[in-house]
Amino acid sequence: MSAVVVGSGVGSGAAAPNTAPIVDIVVPVYNEVAILEASVIRLHAYLREAFPFRWRITIADNASTDGTWATAQTLAAVLSDVVALHLDDKGRGRALRAAWSASDAAVVAYMDVDLSTGLDALLPLVAPLVSGHSDIAIGSRLASGAIVVRGTKRELISRTYNRLLQATFGNGFRDAQCGFKAVRADVARALLPEIQDDAWFFDTELLLLAEHNGLRVSEVPVDWVDDPDSRVHVVATATEDLKGMLRVARRCWTGHGRIDLGPLARPEAPPATGGAFVRFATIGVASTIAYVALFLLLRMTYGGYGANAIALTSTVVVNTALHRRSTFGLRGPDGRSRAWLRSGLLHAGALAVTTLALFLVHAVEGPDTTVTKEAVAVIAAGGLASAARVLLLPTWVFRPRR
Repeated sequence: MSAVVVGSGVGSGAAAPNTAPIVDIVVPVYNEVAILEASVIRLHAYLREAFPFRWRITIADNASTDGTWATAQTLAAVLSDVVALHLDDKGRGRALRAAWSASDAAVVAYMDVDLSTGLDALLPLVAPLVSGHSDIAIGSRLASGAIVVRGTKRELISRTYNRLLQATFGNGFRDAQCGFKAVRADVARALLPEIQDDAWFFDTELLLLAEHNGLRVSEVPVDWVDDPDSRVHVVATATEDLKGMLRVARRCWTGHGRIDLGPLARPEAPPATGGAFVRFATIGVASTIAYVALFLLLRMTYGGYGANAIALTSTVVVNTALHRRSTFGLRGPDGRSRAWLRSGLLHAGALAVTTLALFLVHAVEGPDTTVTKEAVAVIAAGGLASAARVLLLPTWVFRPRR
């Protein structure tokens, strides 16, 4: 990977020329010629007037094919506190890795070029890092106090993704992919060589490895206005994110997620995550197989509706008990009644969905409905119910009281 750097300098009313910045704010861009100049000028003006720490803006262009690089060079030439970095290969993670690795700042940060996040959140973002309270700070659109303007589709995708993360890793942070983050530079240098993704999953992998190794992640609620011209390809990105989750879970579960942080290590590093994910998945798969087997076994005696009710109820009871004890490690009476009640409500919904599926297949096929078609109907409907259960078990059914 080759890189070209243009411009140099640090911005601050009190800063001397060529002084290393406290905060280096990276703006990764790919084919953003339409908004780059206006956004950087707006960010530059805000930092000059309202930001108390020495700062630098680094425009990290990752293989743009329009006029983005030319615009970045012009901004770096005109503004002494702006640096332009060009990479030959695409990838937001790759751009951040290159810019952060080369920075001489005490804190490295980044924000999306559309400036969707309100800039007033920048100081609360970096202050815990400058003070040494936290190791990583992230803007959160899901934290209490955040004000978010975005479409229903993106809101649903974001919440589903973050609930899947919590179901898999039990992480404490709530918004993995908000384009507004900051990291202490020494922490970044320790984590960057361990991060394998160079695209959109880069953020999530950074946070998961940090939390897995006991580093402190602070969240700042942000004001966010979604960019309707976003270049993110939802399906492709979601697929890669799921692959990344499985890869990191396997890495942590097998004990390869530990990083030698040296003096950065904190004594409260949690036990390895990922094992809970394996137990969760194993119990889920076994429950599904048992449900289908029981349905087929009981169908000739009790009919489709009766077999479905008995099979589903039996497997849900065992599934809930195993998850409570094995996956979530809960013992004793504390929260037991609440967990069983909520699991029962999920079961009622699953029973309604699978019963409706049987009714519809009978309505279409009539008296000629075969066992195979009934089985396909309940498996499809049960899959939808299982997806809801995967999301809600860790975040609602077994979620401890605050």
